[in-house]
Amino acid sequence: MSEPADPAAIAAESDVIEAAVGDRVEGVTRVTISRPDERNALNAVVREDLADVLGAAEADASTRVVVITGDDAGGAFVSGADVTELRERDALEQRAASERPRIYERVADLSLPVIARINGHALGGGCELALACDVRLAATDAKLGQPEINLGIIPGGGGTQRLPRLVGEGQAMRLILSGELIDATEAADIGLVDEVLDGASLDERVDELAGAMADKSPVALEFAKDAVRASSRMDLDDGLAYEAALFAQLFATEDKDEGIDAFLEGRDPEWRGE
Repeated sequence: MSEPADPAAIAAESDVIEAAVGDRVEGVTRVTISRPDERNALNAVVREDLADVLGAAEADASTRVVVITGDDAGGAFVSGADVTELRERDALEQRAASERPRIYERVADLSLPVIARINGHALGGGCELALACDVRLAATDAKLGQPEINLGIIPGGGGTQRLPRLVGEGQAMRLILSGELIDATEAADIGLVDEVLDGASLDERVDELAGAMADKSPVALEFAKDAVRASSRMDLDDGLAYEAALFAQLFATEDKDEGIDAFLEGRDPEWRGE
């Protein structure tokens, strides 16, 4: 059986996605959406190629954390969906395009932690892509919002479901029904982004946080993400039972023994992901 291609090799075949594996931080793959002339807007090619690269990252043993960002030359994280592409679809075509898993579910369900490096505008589908990530770090000049209502449509990539879970129903209603954009500071105030950083501090913090995650047991990372995600999908009793089951499963791993032994011996653990 042939070895799976690494994320950088898969991205090298794409005209709209770039990937760098461990270039900035060991264990971290940075995936960049690169359509600068279209402000990194999502179209079918971007969605398909991004899904392929993320699949390769998940299968790559050297990748423990993924960072998703937009090409800085585009001045945006993702400016939204490609409106021209949307204009050409009828209801049946859009229903087919909306079949799951879409790129939003692929990101949300990735077994690896995913950090959104929001280096500029994250609008419409771009905001929904950020919502699907596990942590969102934004530049001070970023703008976020769900302006689909201005086009006579509604968010269709999870915005009506993920946004209220993060910011509450009232704030989600305000943003979705008005279509207004908010700056990164307000986005942080309402819980849409987790941190706001200026200039070079954005990359410093993204690298620091991604590195801190990548330094942990891959198995524990996967289980922890799974447990936290379950909190928005289960009631409290079911969620507590699910957490307990995952916790117990980790006691069958070598990483659990290694982590505790390293702690007791005063050394750094050497994770095997087993």
